[in-house]
Amino acid sequence: MTGSAVGRRGPGPRLAVVGNPDNRRVAFFQDALGAAGLPAARVVPWLDVLLGRAEFRPGELVRIDSPGEDPRVESALRGTDDPTRVEGTALWYERFTAAVREIETLAAAGGAELLDRPADLAVLFDKRLCHAALLAAGVSVPTSPTSGAASPPVRGWDDVREIQAAYGLPRVFVKLAHGSSASGVLALETASRGRVQATTSVERAPDGSLFNSLRVRRYSTEREVAALVDALAPDGLHIERWLPKASLQGKAADLRVVVVAGRATHAVVRTSRFPMTNLHLGGGRGGLAAVRAATEAAGGSWGATLALCERAAACFPGVSRVGVDLLPSTGWRRFAVGEVNAFGDLLPRLTGLAGSGAEGLDTYAAQVAAVLRRTRNHHRAHA
Repeated sequence: MTGSAVGRRGPGPRLAVVGNPDNRRVAFFQDALGAAGLPAARVVPWLDVLLGRAEFRPGELVRIDSPGEDPRVESALRGTDDPTRVEGTALWYERFTAAVREIETLAAAGGAELLDRPADLAVLFDKRLCHAALLAAGVSVPTSPTSGAASPPVRGWDDVREIQAAYGLPRVFVKLAHGSSASGVLALETASRGRVQATTSVERAPDGSLFNSLRVRRYSTEREVAALVDALAPDGLHIERWLPKASLQGKAADLRVVVVAGRATHAVVRTSRFPMTNLHLGGGRGGLAAVRAATEAAGGSWGATLALCERAAACFPGVSRVGVDLLPSTGWRRFAVGEVNAFGDLLPRLTGLAGSGAEGLDTYAAQVAAVLRRTRNHHRAHA
């Protein structure tokens, strides 16, 4: 963990973490607790939750973390233990949301309290519902014809083409409704005379199955792109306008901003020569000072930019931390929120923003500090 220990006052919290014991997220959080002088959290394995063996104890604060990085959990949630497979996200969502509701029931029965609420997690893990919640709150987001629970289903390539024509959207992102880490994302461009191109990390095997690759590739025939979309569609698709991004040192740029307990505490700039800037797909880290300078030179306010992320996070008050994907427009004049990620805090060794209250702390230490503030406020209220 980066940063100094957080001072303790009064009784410390009793914490439990729902996570995979060998998951590095859990390890980072435990390190942050130790640095703050707190005992380690009790780990409730995701596998125990899925097998009906989990229990929670009176007075525990329960943090729900990612179920990733365990093939047994992946198999139980998605029907395959191959983490590179793209298909199965609808089943994953159904089982994940059922599992977090079960956690809520068990926590209530055991006298524990959740830091992360199932109702908000269910919205965050459905891009259509998340987009609709942001739009209803007046948060700037890309135009989307599939926003909300009542939006018509996208059954395949023909539907995508009809939507593009009806809404005048020649350049769109086609996303799995329940995907993450750019899994199944297509940056789709269509032009006159039937020209089509899709940029994606999806690789299609000879038998038609889909795999995530660490190499971004382009498909440039309608037959290829249609086959990808038709294979992805059964898991549910979300379509949104592809906003032209600002550039930094000749590459497309966006930001991941972590919001902890309602406050924007950490930010990282991601740059890439591809539309997807995810670091695991070869994206690089850009300079935050350069982004702030470019924003202010364009007449914008860095404080207002962070406030936009906090407004997005406020749509999900039952979640202890989120990662907001912030999209800067060409010229750095405006920003829009692309996505809000429930488990978007995995930014090792990144310290907090100046003035955020998390200076010198990594994302996990900032969350520990927030839990301590919550505990102190609770004790004061009952003093």
